[in-house]
Amino acid sequence: MLTDLPNLLTLSRIGAIPLLAALLAVRNPRTDLAACLVFAAAGLTDYFDGRLARQRAQLSDLGRMLDPIADKLLVGATLMLLAGGGRLPPIALYAGVIILLREILVSGLREFLAGQRLGLPVTRLAKWKTGFQMGALGALLAGDGSAALLGIGVVPVAAIGEAMLVVAAALTLVSGWDYLTAGLRHATAAAPAKVVVPR
Repeated sequence: MLTDLPNLLTLSRIGAIPLLAALLAVRNPRTDLAACLVFAAAGLTDYFDGRLARQRAQLSDLGRMLDPIADKLLVGATLMLLAGGGRLPPIALYAGVIILLREILVSGLREFLAGQRLGLPVTRLAKWKTGFQMGALGALLAGDGSAALLGIGVVPVAAIGEAMLVVAAALTLVSGWDYLTAGLRHATAAAPAKVVVPR
């Protein structure tokens, strides 16, 4: 049911996107830090929605559908907001493009395999990729101004975020290749043999 707590947590990730956009539009260290905190809170809901759904026996097809959609919307929107605000240098921008392309690829594979009643399980490498990706985006949202605001000196927060995003992109390529080969294996195995009818 849509009003179950796990599903509400999932939907909150989508609801965080307009708030992120508004905070980033202001362009000052306080709102950048607030955007980072909103993003971090939204990222935490990804852990808690699944855990609560299992604990409360509220696993549902709706939740399974909404969860990856909310994840991809949050990550995709954050990357576009950062790029649109000129806050991604070229290498981080290319890393972001790789990440978005991989998300589209995996979504397409999952949709195809769902039609074959097959799943595409999340790999350990993909979890590492997600960790680096979320950390990178949080750091990029915070920016260097947040470090000064918090009184932790001159910490190159943005540079750390850029480096983490590049690592996430590298992990994305490897895990994306794993998903692609697994999907192609299922696709070629699922293809029905052509039947030749003699005339």
